[in-house]
Amino acid sequence: MPLPLYLLALAVFAMGTSEFMLAGLVPDIAADLDVTVATAGTLTSAFAVGMVVGAPLMAALARHRPGRSSLLGCVLVFLTAHAAGAVVSDFALLFATRVVAALANAGFLAVALTTAAALVPADRKGRALSVLLAGTTVATVAGVPGGALLGTALDWRATFWAVAALCVPAALGILTGVPARPARLDATDAPALRTELARLRDPRLLRVMLLGALVNAATFASFTFLAPVVTGTAALDELWISVALVLFGAGSFAGVTVAGRLSDRRPGAVLAVTGPLLLLGWPSLALLAHSPVALLTLVFTQGALSFAVGATLITRVLYAASGAPTMAGSYATAALNTGAAAGPLLAATTLGTAAGELGPLWVSGGLVAVALAVAGWGRWTVVQAPETGTRPLR
Repeated sequence: MPLPLYLLALAVFAMGTSEFMLAGLVPDIAADLDVTVATAGTLTSAFAVGMVVGAPLMAALARHRPGRSSLLGCVLVFLTAHAAGAVVSDFALLFATRVVAALANAGFLAVALTTAAALVPADRKGRALSVLLAGTTVATVAGVPGGALLGTALDWRATFWAVAALCVPAALGILTGVPARPARLDATDAPALRTELARLRDPRLLRVMLLGALVNAATFASFTFLAPVVTGTAALDELWISVALVLFGAGSFAGVTVAGRLSDRRPGAVLAVTGPLLLLGWPSLALLAHSPVALLTLVFTQGALSFAVGATLITRVLYAASGAPTMAGSYATAALNTGAAAGPLLAATTLGTAAGELGPLWVSGGLVAVALAVAGWGRWTVVQAPETGTRPLR
């Protein structure tokens, strides 16, 4: 894989740390800003909504700009938003900084996904995407738990400052190592914007986007509210939140790595095996969360399965949107973050019910069940695979 992919992954690491870090900070933010845990959890949804809206908007605006300058600008805005978030004392203002950061993240990821696909041969998009997403999974292994530990030792604001600091080497790496525009990504040769947007009328593309959104909604529904399960149901000390996050991240890294090697040529096999296992895992976690050993084991497993399924589906979005070379990354980003916005909102509604802190785990199981039902109805959808032409995923 080319070096620029790894430089992009560094920036994704910084942004992924920010996107996931609230899983360990929600209780502290709620206490400091005098809001409920459920209200503080909406910060995750705010970020995701900004990503959904920002991905196609920023991708469209960046069509005729050099990729490097667009990526660098997004990182600098992201840095500024986190510096501002670290000093606010009002929840509404913190909410606003999360939306701004999300818009910057959306623009970056939309351009980065398209750039990553253009840096490799047409039949290796899955491998390129796995390198890019490795930045996110490493964030869940190191960045997010590190942020949780920093928040425990100091406060949640220190974590925001740390994310801002991570953006500095990411920006320098993009400035010095990423080409202004990859040779295979020239907007002057791309179809008109109207033609690229017309790809959204393709039912195959819409179906695989829906599947990606549902699976990511399940992931974020539980991940956002994992901390109360660790300290409440399992009755573990706060420091075990970081352990749980590390295990989830380690699992996600394993899942996305394996899926990246298979999603170009055998996506149906990946989905047929991991999908049902993912469905079984969420209710199992809800039933066994009182046991620390079972909780930590299943957190690792669900991280691996969630990212294996999610990464495979997002790779298929890039294939299905092959007729939209400058907008395909934004479609994948919008699908991911539609789920990331909806999942925590649905999960939050269960916290005040009899299910309590286990409610989000049941929500995740229900969302995966819906995804499997849609997948069964759509026969895993049909997409364009360059190496063999049009073929079903199973």
